[in-house]
Order: sequence, then C-alpha cells, then structure tokens
Amino acid sequence: MAVERVPFLKFENRVEEKAPVYDLEGKVVKEVELPTVFFTAFREDLIRKVFLALRTSRLQPKGVDPLAGKRTTAESWGVGYGMARVPRVKGSTRVAFVPQAVGGRRVGAPTVMKRIKERVNRLEKKRALAAAIAATAIREVVVKRGHKVSENITLPIIVTNDIENVSKTRDIRSFLKKISLWDDVERARKGVRIRSGKGKMRGRRYKIPKSILFVVAKRSELYKAARNLVGVDVVSVKKLNVEHLAPGGHPGRLTIWSENAIKALKEIFGD
Repeated sequence: MAVERVPFLKFENRVEEKAPVYDLEGKVVKEVELPTVFFTAFREDLIRKVFLALRTSRLQPKGVDPLAGKRTTAESWGVGYGMARVPRVKGSTRVAFVPQAVGGRRVGAPTVMKRIKERVNRLEKKRALAAAIAATAIREVVVKRGHKVSENITLPIIVTNDIENVSKTRDIRSFLKKISLWDDVERARKGVRIRSGKGKMRGRRYKIPKSILFVVAKRSELYKAARNLVGVDVVSVKKLNVEHLAPGGHPGRLTIWSENAIKALKEIFGD
C-alpha cells in the first residue's frame, strides 16, 4: 500500500523577479533583477541539517585519562572478614578503585573516540545555503522567526553601495529608522538576558538575540559602524554560510543586501 508523503514545506516562495533598491534616506531609487538563487525551494529540514554540521564541526572532543581512579594498590580481601568485598588500599581499610569510592573510576566516562561531528555533503551544503538565502525573501518565514518588519518594506531588502562606506554607528541608526527597521534592533536589545547555570562564568554570560544581518561584497567601513548595535552582524558575501542566515537552525533572518553583494550572488550561484 502506497503511503502518501506529506510535504515538509510550509511556505511558498512567492518572490518577484525584480526588487526595489533603497538609498540611505530610505527611498526607492531603482529596481534590480534578482539572482535565481532567491527562487530556490525553501528546505527547512536541509538548512537545519547543514547548521548542525557546521555547529558540531567546532566542538572539541573531550575525554578522561583511561587510568583515572585506577592508580592504586587496592585489592579485595575476599570472604571471611565480615566486610564488603570491595577493593581496599593495602595497609588500610580504605575503599578505592570502585566508582562509589572517593577518587574512584568513573562509570561511562566521556571518550575522545565518540563521534560528535555530523558530516554533510558539499552539494547539500550549497543547496542549504541557497535555501537559506531564499528564505530571507519570504516575509512569512522572517516574521515567524520573530523579526519586526514593516509592511512598507519589500523583501529582499537591497540598498545602494553607499551602505558599505558608512563608518559611524549614528548613521546606521539613522538609516534603520528611515527604513523602519530600527524596531527590530530594539527588540534584540531588550531581549538580552543573563544566561542561567555555570555558563555565565565561562565567558558566555549573556544571551543576545540576533537582529539584522548586513551582507556586503567585501570588508568595509560598515563593520566598525555596526559592531556597537546589539544583535547586528556584517558579513562578506563570499564568507556567508547557513549559520549567518539561520542562527540556531531557524531560517529567515532579517537581511540587508548591498547591490554589489547581489551581483556577487549571480557570480557564485550562476543563472
């Protein structure tokens, strides 16, 4: 009996062939033709699979010394002493070696042989990146992720190349207010909280939500201008990966593209 497959996709990619280009004043100055990568099928399952592979590739295998807790002279006395037959240190009655003893060996200790890295094919990685790029142009996916997007803004958001030359944080703040995206930065700022548990003592005290992602053609002054804004990141289009576009494995990050970055996408993914 044939089993009917239920499609995983929940959102349709209804992207127009052309998108408006905004200037630093938030006004539409022209239109550009979108690369075909924005019309890629939305594959949330594939995006999460590649995200897991990227995340686990940075993990360091952890293990213990194979002889930890076993460097002792302890031996069991055997029967006939009216005492538990556990290993005891020679010359005393102190228990050693066994897991329930102080300083004894561990049960199920971690080992460096454990497989903690998830492997993924190169073609899957490229298709997941294309799907994550296409997700930035689907309003339903962006809103579902929690971003605040004005109805007056057309996705994907493309800005003139002047955005790459902005070097002051106040200029970025002014631009985001004019384009009605500053509310999303405020959302991230108000969502900062102290991490629970001992992680706060290990260099990761705060949990910071992700906000806007600027994608540029190459490293520029925008890096210095945006680094003071909470949750805002800047990345070169050639270093773009799934973790940038889908933090936590959730696609649909609010992304602003420069014109040169859009042109680079055509060169990277072709037609």
